[in-house]
Amino acid sequence: MKIESLDLPDEVIRFYLDSGIKELYPPQAQTIEKGLLEGNNMLAAIPTASGKTLLAELAMLKAIANGGKALYIVPLRALATEKFERFKSFSSIAIKNGGLKVGISTGDFESRDEWLGSNDIIVATSEKTDSLLRNETSWMQEITTIVVDEVHLLDSVNRGPTLEVTLTKLMKLNPECQIIALSATVGNAYEVADWLKAKLVLSEWRPTDLHEGVYYGGNINFRSSQKRIDAPTQDDAINILLDTLEDGGQCLVFESSRKNCVAFAKRAGNKVSELLDKPTRKSLNEIVEQIVESGETEATNVLAQCVRNGTAFHHAGLNSAHRRLVEDGFRDNKIKMICSTPTLAAGLNLPARRVIIKSYRRYDPNYGMQPIPVLDYKQMAGRAGRPHLDPYGESVLIAKSYDEMAGLFDNYIDADAEDIWSKLGTENALRTHILSTIVNGFATTRDGLMEFIEATFFAHQNDTWGIVEVVDECLEFLRDNKMLEGEKTLLPTALGRLVSTLYIDPLSGAYIVDGLKKADNITDLTLLHLICKTPDMRQLYMRSNDYEIINDFVMSHSDEFAEIPPRSREIDYEWFLGEVKTALLILDWINEKSLEQITKKFNVGEGDVHAFSDIAVWLMHSTSRLAGLISPELSNDAVSKAVVLEKRIHYGASPELIELVSIRGIGRVRARKLYDNGLKTVADIRNSNLDTVSTLIGQKTAAKLFSEVGIHLKLSSDDSGKVSSKAMSSLMENEQMTFSDFEK
Repeated sequence: MKIESLDLPDEVIRFYLDSGIKELYPPQAQTIEKGLLEGNNMLAAIPTASGKTLLAELAMLKAIANGGKALYIVPLRALATEKFERFKSFSSIAIKNGGLKVGISTGDFESRDEWLGSNDIIVATSEKTDSLLRNETSWMQEITTIVVDEVHLLDSVNRGPTLEVTLTKLMKLNPECQIIALSATVGNAYEVADWLKAKLVLSEWRPTDLHEGVYYGGNINFRSSQKRIDAPTQDDAINILLDTLEDGGQCLVFESSRKNCVAFAKRAGNKVSELLDKPTRKSLNEIVEQIVESGETEATNVLAQCVRNGTAFHHAGLNSAHRRLVEDGFRDNKIKMICSTPTLAAGLNLPARRVIIKSYRRYDPNYGMQPIPVLDYKQMAGRAGRPHLDPYGESVLIAKSYDEMAGLFDNYIDADAEDIWSKLGTENALRTHILSTIVNGFATTRDGLMEFIEATFFAHQNDTWGIVEVVDECLEFLRDNKMLEGEKTLLPTALGRLVSTLYIDPLSGAYIVDGLKKADNITDLTLLHLICKTPDMRQLYMRSNDYEIINDFVMSHSDEFAEIPPRSREIDYEWFLGEVKTALLILDWINEKSLEQITKKFNVGEGDVHAFSDIAVWLMHSTSRLAGLISPELSNDAVSKAVVLEKRIHYGASPELIELVSIRGIGRVRARKLYDNGLKTVADIRNSNLDTVSTLIGQKTAAKLFSEVGIHLKLSSDDSGKVSSKAMSSLMENEQMTFSDFEK
């Protein structure tokens, strides 16, 4: 099917022709035939790289040309950014006056983001979409096309319930809205399509052939052929990797843990480096320089050495700059191999000639090492083969025996992906969504609530009688904790409304309110432990050598905790110690311990520290808002302390640095240098000179700093660092005094 034959505005067709897209892939043509451009709901369950995003684009652009507005929902922030960058290219398509506008929203869960309403395409995570609904954002009712990327994540324990309830709300809010759901191939795609009232397009077609095999006995064994692999090393995976590189390809390797990822990238680098030519080495050295500049820990040096050798590791412990550098280096064919954890398989849009699944088991905290689901295997294998670049793609599992090889063929290569199941049916999943459903008026009675639940994917798969008891337990919890009142008519209280708009679990809200009321002596530690107790905070695991150290810390700071469980309750006390350990990480961060010290002490990566601090900022903000609501009941100054702590966690700095770190481009390390050298405020910087500041933070940064505080330097040969009198008098007339004047 030719692009030119589609019922689309000429400007849209010209855009795709100019992009080199002249003809649709078979699955894309199928969706057109089933009414994609006529407004039909659609579920496309097709392999990776088979053109799912193009389907969404065509439907969105058709809707916008007809005066509509599109919402594109993704599971991860990284994917949101990727799609946003792609959709920005549509600004050149003249299908409406003023040009086509694209917006993105992924953070700040207490914001309505009304400004986004002026955009034609809005990209958001499912959590942010849920939050916008809770905050009753007005433009939500103007949406005419909704795209749901990775809809199979309905099956995820963590993300599934939010996606499911958000879709249910959107379908109720905009019943005429077109929904386009994009999915990996799953066992019961028909059931998801039925729930969404969507036409189903199910296909195994790929633009690049995928050969799936198992390495055993010196060969990659495919269903009907074998490929001999030379063995210059004792490591099977490295031998398969070297074979790929010698054939001009790149490799993605999936390992079971971060530690194994790093170890393999280091080992493989020793061999890969021997195959690199001079231009590639030069390009890699440029990437290495950027890696060193954008990291503060020993892990930075390890990554830099791997990249110098043409390999890299990629996991959630890397900081965002390092992740981006690794991904771009791989896309540009400079980095030849990335070793990643399976958890990143869904978020990585990095196809490679060959995918090696080095370990098909993954650690589960409850059950130890467990085989990965078929769906996860298919997601990883699907990364093999770059469209238009590789003649084919290969995915390779590794077996140690003939029986294991036969099992891998049966259980993965020849197996169908599992069915996906709603994860909404537990109290933990339902609690927050029942509250938001009532707060937003989607239900005002128990019967109305059950009617709303009848519209969910859970109810589509199960009889709802099984969930009635869980719903009643949630309602009882919300009443007991003063978030709801009323029996026949369900009315949210001021506390319930605030908890819902803050986008925290009602259990988190209950813990915070209870802790604030119980605490006599509020310190930084009191508040940090309080947020680390909540189910919204990630928990650090206790290691064997942690118990004595953290227990001693608790004993010496016992008056700073709102509540300490008795040691006789062993499980509760151990969980409490884990909460304290997490709080100590945040405490080290705000007390300006270096990232090197924190990552070593807590056995985490730079990316983890930033992830912990991001969650902590949100929860501390929630704490200050909740403390403000119940302040008449408090005998402490929790509100002001939480407000200051929120800023400190955001910047990772002591209180005295807040004014300096609020200046764009000045992080906590530079701010500390300035402060310790007498430049403690914005006024001090204004009264200083370029030479003084340059010796501390470098001339480029110093010049930017002066510009940020409103001073444009007038340089002359005899007085190179002084501020001109004209600039100073202008500043005196327009003095900036408030904190917000200097905030990013």
